[in-house]
Amino acid sequence: MEKIRIQKIIADSGYCSRRKAEELMTKGRVKLNGHPVKPGDKATVRDIITVDGERIYIPKTKKYLYIMMNKPRGYVTTMNDELGRKCVTELLDGIDERVYPVGRLDRNSEGLLLFTNDGNFANSIMHPAKQIAKTYRVTVRPDINDEQLVALSDGIELDGRKTLPATVVVKDKEPGRVVLLITIKEGRNRQIRRMCEAVGLEVARLRRISIGPLRLGMLKPGSYRELTADELRSIRNAIGKEG
Repeated sequence: MEKIRIQKIIADSGYCSRRKAEELMTKGRVKLNGHPVKPGDKATVRDIITVDGERIYIPKTKKYLYIMMNKPRGYVTTMNDELGRKCVTELLDGIDERVYPVGRLDRNSEGLLLFTNDGNFANSIMHPAKQIAKTYRVTVRPDINDEQLVALSDGIELDGRKTLPATVVVKDKEPGRVVLLITIKEGRNRQIRRMCEAVGLEVARLRRISIGPLRLGMLKPGSYRELTADELRSIRNAIGKEG
C-alpha cells in the first residue's frame, strides 16, 4: 500500500492545514501507531495516526468545502482557544464537515477569512511562493505624510527582514483620521499593524476586503457562504491549480 506524508494525511482529513500539521509534528503532538513522528515521515491510510490522542480518520468519500466569512472583531482565528476567547469556528453554525481557517486575522481585525477542508488548497493559498495579493482597508491615526507612504510602499524591516513592496492608496482623509487601502503579497504575523506602527501610525481599524480575486462584497459581519463555482475557479487559477 502506498505511503503518504503524514502531514498530507492530516490535512486531507480536514483536521488542519498541512503547515499546521507540520507544526504539530515538530512539537511531538502527532503519533504514528503510538510513536512520535516528524515532518516528512510517511504512513498508509491503515496506520493509526493521532493528534493529542485523537485519531485521524480519512473518509472514503470526501466533500470539499470552500467557505468565505466576514470575520467580526473579537474572535480569534483558531479551532479552539486555551484562554476561552471566542473562536471563528463558533460562527460556522450548520456546517457538518470539519473545516479550518486558511491563514489568520488577529482578534481585533475583521473581514474576509477563508475556510476549507482541502489541505492542498489551503497550503497553496498560504504558500509564500504564490504571493497571493491581499487587500486591507486600514483606518490610521492621526495623519499620514509622503515619507510614511513611501516607506510602507517600499517595505518595512520586520524581524530582521524587509517586507515585500506593497501598494498603498489613500482612500479618504479627514482631520485626525486617514483610510488606506494596503495590498500585500505575503502574510507575516500581524504584518499590516506592525508596518503601520513602524512608521508611527496607530491602526484604529483593519478589515481585509480581498484575497486574490475573491472579494468580501456585502457579506455581513459574522456571516459566511460557500464560494461560487466562478470564485473557486478564479482563485484556483490565481494559485496555479487546475480547476
